[in-house]
Amino acid sequence: MILEGNYAMNRQKLVSQIRRYVPYNEQEEADKALILNWIEKNDDAFLRDNVVAHMTASAWVVDKDRSKVLMVYHNIYHSWSWLGGHADGETDLLAVAIREVKEEAGISDVRPVSEEIFSLESLTVDGHVKKGRYVSSHLHLNVTYLLEADSEEQVSVKADENSGVAWFTPEEALKKSTEPWFVERVYAKLVEKTISLLMNE
Repeated sequence: MILEGNYAMNRQKLVSQIRRYVPYNEQEEADKALILNWIEKNDDAFLRDNVVAHMTASAWVVDKDRSKVLMVYHNIYHSWSWLGGHADGETDLLAVAIREVKEEAGISDVRPVSEEIFSLESLTVDGHVKKGRYVSSHLHLNVTYLLEADSEEQVSVKADENSGVAWFTPEEALKKSTEPWFVERVYAKLVEKTISLLMNE
């Protein structure tokens, strides 16, 4: 059974975190409801086998003084973007986010600023070819975590996923991305939230 052991425990923990998460804006309020509804109605919500929508984890990675953001140049989207990936059956999405950063940027010193959810998004993915197979358009139901890494640590690309890894100021990050919707609806929001967090530290 898919809902056994750690899977079920971590799944319920995540659902509880999402339920108590306070949306930052109207987008997050709508997407929170969508994500909860989908998880509760689909046992395979954490698997790519669900070809309509499935869970993903993203990381907004900042340096120690919160003045830089880590981004990768994504091969599929042809744009500088945040880091992250599919749950692929894992319900501890914080662990997924940390693992993806280590794999995509080639760094080892990655830690959560907080284990709480930093933002929520439902993201459209256009149809594309991956590993020689066509993947139909679908939704990524995404949980984002705020992570911290050492900007002095050597980075390296993950050639099958990205062709660049770099630290940018928040302002540079917004200009580097060539995905207008992401800049307006996601990255600008994350920059605002990071600045707000810094002011309250």
